Amino acid sequence: MADLSNYFCPSPKCPDYEIREKGNITTSTRYGKNKTLLLRCRTCNHRFSENHGTIFMHSNYSKQEINRIILAIAESNSILGTARILSFDKDAVNRIVLKAGEHCKKILGDLIRDLYLNECQLDELWTFVKKRNLFPTKTSKKNTDDIGSGGRSIRNRS
Repeated sequence: MADLSNYFCPSPKCPDYEIREKGNITTSTRYGKNKTLLLRCRTCNHRFSENHGTIFMHSNYSKQEINRIILAIAESNSILGTARILSFDKDAVNRIVLKAGEHCKKILGDLIRDLYLNECQLDELWTFVKKRNLFPTKTSKKNTDDIGSGGRSIRNRS
């Protein structure tokens, strides 16, 4: 049995709209090939899917398949590579990734507001610069014409 305490009525007309753990949500039936749970609000009799408001809503794929696709993309795999590895159509993978991105944009847009930062810490920002001796010392016996070559200089001994 699903934990119904996390669900709330999504109908704005309901007096219990967006109120969790009220005890007004009950199971109605299951539907679809993935046997998705249909929930019902006891207050207003509004019925809605357990996937309401998630990336799993209106999807032909199971939660496990969508999770595998998102995890593969999160590991820096390409759309085409993910489709080949998981045996999906590349267009289906692309649709799922775009839907997940829009969902994340919506959720983060609601959660992260009026964020005023005084400091910012950038961790693990790496860059590589070719090692060069730009400032040779006076005691250096290297030829200054071939700065940064790292190899032996061959002088013309004429």
